[in-house]
Amino acid sequence: MAWNEPGGNNQDPWGGGNKGDKQGPPDLDDAFRKFQEKLNSMFGGGRKGGSGGGAQPGSSSGMFIGILILAVVAYVWNAVYTVDEKEQAVILRFGEYAETVGPGLHIYFPPIDTKYQERVTELRTYNLHQQMLTEDENIVEVAMSVQYNIEDIKDYVLNVAKPLVSLEEATQSALRHVVGGSEMYQVLTEGREVMGIEVRDRLQAYLDSYGTGLNVAKVNIESAQPPKEVQAAFDDVIRAREDEERAKNKAQVYANKIVPEARGQAQRTIENANGYRDEVVARAEGEADRFVKLMGEYKQAPEVTRERLYIETIEEVFSKSSKVLVDVEGGNNMMYLPLDKLTQSHGSSSMPSRQLSAQELNEITTRVTEELNKRVNSSRASGGRVSR
Repeated sequence: MAWNEPGGNNQDPWGGGNKGDKQGPPDLDDAFRKFQEKLNSMFGGGRKGGSGGGAQPGSSSGMFIGILILAVVAYVWNAVYTVDEKEQAVILRFGEYAETVGPGLHIYFPPIDTKYQERVTELRTYNLHQQMLTEDENIVEVAMSVQYNIEDIKDYVLNVAKPLVSLEEATQSALRHVVGGSEMYQVLTEGREVMGIEVRDRLQAYLDSYGTGLNVAKVNIESAQPPKEVQAAFDDVIRAREDEERAKNKAQVYANKIVPEARGQAQRTIENANGYRDEVVARAEGEADRFVKLMGEYKQAPEVTRERLYIETIEEVFSKSSKVLVDVEGGNNMMYLPLDKLTQSHGSSSMPSRQLSAQELNEITTRVTEELNKRVNSSRASGGRVSR
């Protein structure tokens, strides 16, 4: 049931209440006038005249001043800004570089000034995953990450329109150049660390030549592997190289064990040879010295010296022989002296069999020698001969 129909209790939804015949929507002019009066009361404006008068010129000026103040406050609010410790800002005045500001509270004046604020100490990361062609014409998939920061914010803002796009393209160029100059085995194994350093140096050179203001902190070669289609074959190659390396290490261990022993034996042989040489030289020198002295004695007494040498020689020979044969020239009999048997019988006559001492052996040799001398002297007239 509508509010103005019979039985609707004449309740005005706009809050007019029961006003008799003057029923209808609220007066918008009256509501606007009330709002204007509130603004005038806030900013010093007032109404002049009776309650039935319209808005005065003072009320319009007060509204304009209020709006102007609000605009100034909003402008100042937007113009004041804070630069964090990790940030820097570049101010352009009429499109031309004005200054670079550091941490703190600052103000600029748009649209005269333009502000570019960036984090300069924060390390950012750019990831790249692409297929590359190596020097030996093999394809590898390389995944790498570049950590960088803004080193010169002025160059970063003014020199290059899109410095991050330049970074991406320079990274691809540097990586292709380094991988294209390396063999696949180096890229897949121990050459990855060296390759990361080379890519970083080349990438930094590119960015410096472009004037991007970026600094490359580190380049990480996260993975390098052949394409999936030939992964199994390359795994076999890697295992074969690992077996080769293991065999080399085993051979090196064996060499480290054998070589010192061989060197020790060689040194021992050299020392023995040096000792033998010194012994032979010393014996030869002694024999030469003995011969010189003996020569002097022989000149003084030839017969005695000759006899003495003969006896010493016979003693030396007999001391090394267990059997002696004496042959007399012109005779049919040969005398046989078994010294080993004589020594055995000499030992068994007094006590059980034992080994003769050197002194006892010399005594027996002396007796045999005397006996031989006697026989030799008796047979000299007939030219007797003694043989061993």
